[in-house]
Amino acid sequence: MRTFGFPEFVFILQAAQWTVALSLIAFVGGAIGGLAVALGRTSGSRVAQALSGGFIQIFQGTPLLLQLFLVFFGAPVLGFDINPWVAAGVALILNSSAFLGEIWRGCIQAIPGGQVEAAHALSLSYFSRMRYVILPQACRIALAPTVGYGVQIIKGTSLAAIIGFTEITRAGQIINNATFQPLMVFSAVAAIYFVLCWPLSLLAARMERRHAVALSR
Repeated sequence: MRTFGFPEFVFILQAAQWTVALSLIAFVGGAIGGLAVALGRTSGSRVAQALSGGFIQIFQGTPLLLQLFLVFFGAPVLGFDINPWVAAGVALILNSSAFLGEIWRGCIQAIPGGQVEAAHALSLSYFSRMRYVILPQACRIALAPTVGYGVQIIKGTSLAAIIGFTEITRAGQIINNATFQPLMVFSAVAAIYFVLCWPLSLLAARMERRHAVALSR
């Protein structure tokens, strides 16, 4: 039986690159989808509000693990050949879109009503109001919670291990099956997640403090 040592730790550490890659895919894809959801939620169209609201309810109201299962095992039933990379990416993008969309919806609605009224007084179109007046201000409000949610995305990638995607948690499972030293193995896994998430948590907290100071002036 193998013992947990430096080579085993390096194997888990190397898997961190796939955790980071999957997190970036989920964040970028979720940002694009989240913006569409947020704009739909704040638009004047009842259809867009209903569709975006329903999307949020579905993906916030069901576990991410279940969403991974549905994408990974459901796609072949529908005739699509899918691998763990694609399944994990699609599920995380959809889940992130729902949460980021709701975060950004709140930031958009946090803009003072006078700004919106002024944009209406200038006869700006909906897209012009969003592009030149609302979104630039909402972005400043959204920075801290968006960075904070990035931590949740990184931790959420651990669930991709259940469908065979080899990221940090899956690498830890492989090493544990070979060494039977779960305390050592998963302590190393937790330490790597902490190193990835802690800087983002500090950055989000710093942004929140700066925003609070700016509001108090």
